[in-house]
Amino acid sequence: MINLDCDVLVIGAGAAGSALCWRLSHYSSLKVICVEQGDFTKTNNYPTNYIDWELRKEVDFSTNPKARYMLGEFIVDDSNSPIKTSYYSGVGGSTVLFSGHFPRLHPSDFKVKTLDGIADDWPISYELLEPYYELNDKNIGVAGLSGDPAYPEISGLLPPIPLGTMGEVVANAMNRLGWHWWPSYSAINTIDSEFGSKCINLGPCNSGCAQGAKSSSDQRYWPKSLQKGVRLITNTRVMKLVTNQSDLVEGAICRNRNGETMTISSKIYVVAGNGVWTPHLLLNSACDRFPQGLANRSGLLGRNLMIHPLAYVEGVYPDDIESSTGPQGCCILSQEFYETDLSRGYFRGFTMQVLRSPGPLETMKRNLTRKKASFGSSFHDDFIRTFNRTIGISMISEDLPEFQNSVSLSPTNDSFGSRIPSVHYSVGENTKKILSHSVTVGSQILSKIGAADIIKFAPVSNSGWHLLGTARMGLSANDSVTNAQGQTHDVPNLFIADGSLFVTSGSVNPASTIQALAIYIADQIIAKFSKLSESRLTSPL
Repeated sequence: MINLDCDVLVIGAGAAGSALCWRLSHYSSLKVICVEQGDFTKTNNYPTNYIDWELRKEVDFSTNPKARYMLGEFIVDDSNSPIKTSYYSGVGGSTVLFSGHFPRLHPSDFKVKTLDGIADDWPISYELLEPYYELNDKNIGVAGLSGDPAYPEISGLLPPIPLGTMGEVVANAMNRLGWHWWPSYSAINTIDSEFGSKCINLGPCNSGCAQGAKSSSDQRYWPKSLQKGVRLITNTRVMKLVTNQSDLVEGAICRNRNGETMTISSKIYVVAGNGVWTPHLLLNSACDRFPQGLANRSGLLGRNLMIHPLAYVEGVYPDDIESSTGPQGCCILSQEFYETDLSRGYFRGFTMQVLRSPGPLETMKRNLTRKKASFGSSFHDDFIRTFNRTIGISMISEDLPEFQNSVSLSPTNDSFGSRIPSVHYSVGENTKKILSHSVTVGSQILSKIGAADIIKFAPVSNSGWHLLGTARMGLSANDSVTNAQGQTHDVPNLFIADGSLFVTSGSVNPASTIQALAIYIADQIIAKFSKLSESRLTSPL
């Protein structure tokens, strides 16, 4: 068996782990190791390098993990959820396949209990995270436009993604309705800069950016961290964390794809997975002193899972508006219905995200499935009637924390020999009301622009990318898993730095907040590192 040691062991090299390792790498005396169960994704394998990209993206780069064949991908039993979990196991994590939508949470999201009398307040504020948002933006390169009335001032943005003809059509409709809209905040390079070449409007960002313009964490953070001495071990899964009688982690048991095992000893351990993987690891690390799972004396580990159920509307515009041109998930957004207005009959709200239409092959597949096209003499006319004319609007709903929505362990083992996570999730009553209203609002926009063949549905099944809340942070060991610094209440040298920390979900893509939070937690570790002794870590930091 191989034995390694370090000062900080980071588990997971995705959005959170990459940002955290980068920050830790600036503290020269720290020896940092990161373990990742996947591998680097070769950019020359991205589907958009090839003329048959629409076929290729349905296999190894499918947004549905069950459709991919990837060594190291972890399996989830989500049969007890109407929304199927999505994730990408590899360096950069799900940022490799995300669309680049990169807004921040609102200040109100951190104090929902105070403002609305529901859920709970975060133990930290927007103001505390703001400098970390700014630092992450500088590293990532975020395109957008300053002056958005929905947010405090956001500066230092790259030029926004061009709206295109489709975006202008929708924006004009929202103007006539008197509703807020703004160019999308996008982790996409829009000019030739230090971040690399600019976006050339290939479109399908969520199957990997062959141009390198999308700011996935493997490309923006990891080259810098490796250069500064962080050691990254890929194709290796942390199976279990082992604790001693002082309630400190004393080792991580790892196994690689070849079945070889290693033990890594560290002063500090940081789990940087997601809202399913993180509780999965800690539940699998149960022991005599933690029979319900490591750091779970509160009984909240794996509880309060939030997934951001999506609603979707789509319509066909009368003219060609080049709707397939540009980043697929980034055009304009509207947060007109983001904050609580009880006259609508629910708490909190949703973000509308205007989407580009798919490529030619997917367009025709959809037409055939929906019986809007047929093979024969009308085939080309059916295609032209929808291609470059389809407008989609996705509504990201606030998902309030509910105790029964959870991650537990299935009796089934995966290929690594560990019990797989089982997701139990149902859409809450408040969220159902949000989804219903959002579908009405989205349809109203499409009707305003004269779109035909409007379809609408909610929730979208294969949309569970945002896995949040299952190891929430808080002020008390009775009502949270970690403190305000991401340090677990029960295990002093164990930290969590990913979306599982979220107390409430907001209604935006969480990637920006996850990375800002990870950098913030890295600073908490760095600030307290002088209190480490060679043999153990005292509590609290």
